[in-house]
Amino acid sequence: MELRQLRYFTRVVELGSMGRAAVALGVGTPALSQQISRLEGELATRLLQRSASGVVPTDAGLAFYKQAQLALRHADDAASAARQARLAGHVSVGLAPSTSAVLALPFLQAMRARYPDVRLRLVESLSGNLAAMLNARQLDLAVLFETASARRWSVLPLLDERLFLIGRRDLPGMPGGRSVRIAQLAGLPLALPSGGHGLRAIVDAALARERCEAHTLLEIDGLAVLMDAVRAGLAATVQPGAATVRLPADAAMARVPIAERSARRRNLLASLSDDELSPAALAARVVLKAVATTLVTEQRWPGATLHES
Repeated sequence: MELRQLRYFTRVVELGSMGRAAVALGVGTPALSQQISRLEGELATRLLQRSASGVVPTDAGLAFYKQAQLALRHADDAASAARQARLAGHVSVGLAPSTSAVLALPFLQAMRARYPDVRLRLVESLSGNLAAMLNARQLDLAVLFETASARRWSVLPLLDERLFLIGRRDLPGMPGGRSVRIAQLAGLPLALPSGGHGLRAIVDAALARERCEAHTLLEIDGLAVLMDAVRAGLAATVQPGAATVRLPADAAMARVPIAERSARRRNLLASLSDDELSPAALAARVVLKAVATTLVTEQRWPGATLHES
């Protein structure tokens, strides 16, 4: 089996046509078809289903395609590192919006300083979306809040975040004081993420333990819009302290910690299994953990504490 065959095969799958793939690769269609047939012969299985409209991968072909992508990435990274005589390659990292607010820039700066030849792709999305991308191998690693959809992940508990009630001080029903009990949220108009969001599940579970029910006035899955609604006085919200990092100083806004220990969000550093990660991705995982640890110990991550093993 040759790398050339892997490149040919992945291009055919991506374009869905032998002819289009041959043009893109700069080879003749008969030569391309011969290489694919030889690959199928070596594997003793049919990888592509041919039809008048083009080609699609079989079940075996789809499984082979995912692994071929990884193999080609690692081969390219190895070649790049050899040429430059230092760590190179590319890494895809996923962060939720609230996590990104406090972690993204310090992580980018640390990677730039330590591994300037590593090309970094940063994806900001909801934790559930990041989990799906990790399962599809569209990400190498991500900071997540739950592992219900994990397959062959490597998971490292990273830190715990205290949750805060955030809202305008003049919002009717907004409690004062140095902390607030979960039961005090009942009846207060809230803007929260929708039901499939990990943070919403934590809030709902905490309220259920106190036999209370939230008055969810607004469901907003975008952090920026959610915080705009809170600043406008439409409702209060429950978020980790990191969600307030990008907010300008505003004396009209209150950020009150929730007293119950159940109102915590655990951050997990999840990645593909170690044998699937490139050297660049392994290095990025080490840097990400180190940066998060420094932010917590230097009290630059509001309400966060390092996970106790």
